[in-house]
Amino acid sequence: MTDHIQFSPERDALLLLDQRILPGQEDYFVCTNTKDTIYALQTMVVRGAPAIGVTAAYGCYLASREVAAGLGWRDNLAKLLRDLENARPTAVNLRWAVEKMRGAWAAEPNLALPDLQAKWLAMAKDIHATDIEINTAMGRFGAVLIDDGDTVMTHCNAGTLATAGYGTALGVIRGAWAQGKKLDVIANETRPFLQGARLTAYELHKEGIPVKVACDNACALLMQRGMVQKVVVGADRIAANGDVANKIGTFGVALLARHFGVPFYVAAPASTFDLSMATGAAIPIEERTPREVTHIGEHQITPSGVDVVNYAFDVTPSELIAGIVTERGVIRAPYRESIAAIIGAQ
Repeated sequence: MTDHIQFSPERDALLLLDQRILPGQEDYFVCTNTKDTIYALQTMVVRGAPAIGVTAAYGCYLASREVAAGLGWRDNLAKLLRDLENARPTAVNLRWAVEKMRGAWAAEPNLALPDLQAKWLAMAKDIHATDIEINTAMGRFGAVLIDDGDTVMTHCNAGTLATAGYGTALGVIRGAWAQGKKLDVIANETRPFLQGARLTAYELHKEGIPVKVACDNACALLMQRGMVQKVVVGADRIAANGDVANKIGTFGVALLARHFGVPFYVAAPASTFDLSMATGAAIPIEERTPREVTHIGEHQITPSGVDVVNYAFDVTPSELIAGIVTERGVIRAPYRESIAAIIGAQ
């Protein structure tokens, strides 16, 4: 499944499969300008670090189509790029993509607007295609970590829908499945947005990979009973020391995995590493609308007037991680040295 992010040349628009209404309905949200792109990012029409990066790359092109040629277009475009890169704080791929486009512009500052538009559209398409290749490579590297007969737990959705295609954590699972390994997947529901229950289960069931959905608070019991052999999750940002920011609840799963002796792996592309962050303590953690907690759909489940804490991410310390799967291979401790050597190398 790679049609969830599409660029339509006929409409000169970005089409995003609206993940807010899956699995019950498959419909596309259309982005034609910066406002649309920011809305799609902030409201979770599209989510997942690599998918956010691909969307942001196309968003830069849409921003360049939005500004009017003439005096001041460069300043106007620079402002739109700043607005776009600040749409969400935690996933580093958003800023990575905008910086990549901005860097290409800086290298040729005298480009006419039509030429810049053509260059950015070609770059966005390349980022899109390359992400699929990267995820497929991660799947091959990560597949060796999965044994025949394993039950693999995952948290949130780090599959096709979170990337341009194939997936990071689910890419590892797909890679093992493609090798003929028999496996089962437990998808934690991932409150409050239910990415595991709605999206991970949707993807895997569609492909015929055995999957069960479990309540988030069932993790300890499942591991205690020996029902989980591996944990594989994605990442939204990875610090220079290997600390990993991922969907809220990931840290708790990692702690349980350590207690019960279950290997805990992270799968993420090189673009998700932020070597400017010495440790995970420096990673900004997004707080989202209370409504995600107070309501399920239109149904309110908490008393009116009660405050809500809705942090979208937490940080898993690197000492709880057995390995980080990337398109360049599996990184293992000592992480600061390994990351500098493998990710820092150009």
